[in-house]
Amino acid sequence: MSTDTKMVLRQIGAKIAYFRTLSGISQKELADRIKTTQSTISKVENGSYNDNLNIAMLTEIADALEIDLALLLEFNVYEKAMWEKVEEE
Repeated sequence: MSTDTKMVLRQIGAKIAYFRTLSGISQKELADRIKTTQSTISKVENGSYNDNLNIAMLTEIADALEIDLALLLEFNVYEKAMWEKVEEE
């Protein structure tokens, strides 16, 4: 898996954790809302659920968090700069 892919998955996971926290819900509650396990949500948020993270799951998560899916998939200049920094190391 490329460095870019790993960084994208980590940043998507961080965004999920951020919006989940803003919503005041636990990983368990989010998991219940999308009919999965707390362990799965933890892996997604940590960027380690690499092989099976798909658009359907992301859509369910966004719906459960009552946010637009685009918020999880759009990256600003500062977020993209992190990918470049990791590649340089």
